[in-house]
Amino acid sequence: MAEAGWQELRVEVQGRPVFVRRGPEIPGSTPIVHVHGFAVSGGYLLPTAGALAHRATTFVPDLPGYGRSAGWGHTLGISSLAWALLELLDALGVERAVLVGNSMGGPVCLEVAHSAPERVAGVVLASPAGGVHNQPLARALLQLARDAWRENPRMIRVVLPDYLHFGPLNALHLFGELVRFPSLERMLRTPVPTLAVVGTRDPLMPPPRRVQEVGRLAPPHLTIAAIEGAAHAMNFSHPGELAHLIGCWLDGREITDDPDQPGIARILQFRP
Repeated sequence: MAEAGWQELRVEVQGRPVFVRRGPEIPGSTPIVHVHGFAVSGGYLLPTAGALAHRATTFVPDLPGYGRSAGWGHTLGISSLAWALLELLDALGVERAVLVGNSMGGPVCLEVAHSAPERVAGVVLASPAGGVHNQPLARALLQLARDAWRENPRMIRVVLPDYLHFGPLNALHLFGELVRFPSLERMLRTPVPTLAVVGTRDPLMPPPRRVQEVGRLAPPHLTIAAIEGAAHAMNFSHPGELAHLIGCWLDGREITDDPDQPGIARILQFRP
């Protein structure tokens, strides 16, 4: 781990090793756990995780079957990954955490929040994929291809080994499950404080008009915001803006643009 104070460890979940990156310990804090998307490891989440590591003890795991974690003999679906994440929290000794999920990590975090709300202090959904806007599968695959050209080129060397390791057949199977996941319905009914963040250049997210409609339907404990200029993997491409936005939300402050990075992205908040 390049960052000072970070550690790499392996813990057992159901007798199988799970690889976890852990930031510096912040006593008395509610831990933040970053959850990656489909077919990739947690490596691309580190820019945002690092930017938030001063706030709380931070964990960036590779879920079972991804990256440097052992596989379980078959591809785990979203519900099984949520169960494995809960088991991982137990193995890490984390009683309650803020979950920050990107792409498929969003549905995984939503499943955890719905099944064990007492374990979740809050959920951040960065580009939460799944639902009607990503259906049918052929449409979602086209959206994914369009997004690839909008991402930061430096991310290729981070995620390409993960995709090759995971395999195209496993990726296609899980992506099919992801696009059928009712992310919007689960998000509107989440039992814990939730922040949903979309990028205005993300083809997998609904258009701004639809996002504003959802914002007007949002219950009081759900905040919806957008980062201008971000595509799907905002945790890698826009870590400063995303971390600043999350920090505002965690502190209960008004969400504003990042004062340290003017002109890179504009934060828009949609209120119900």
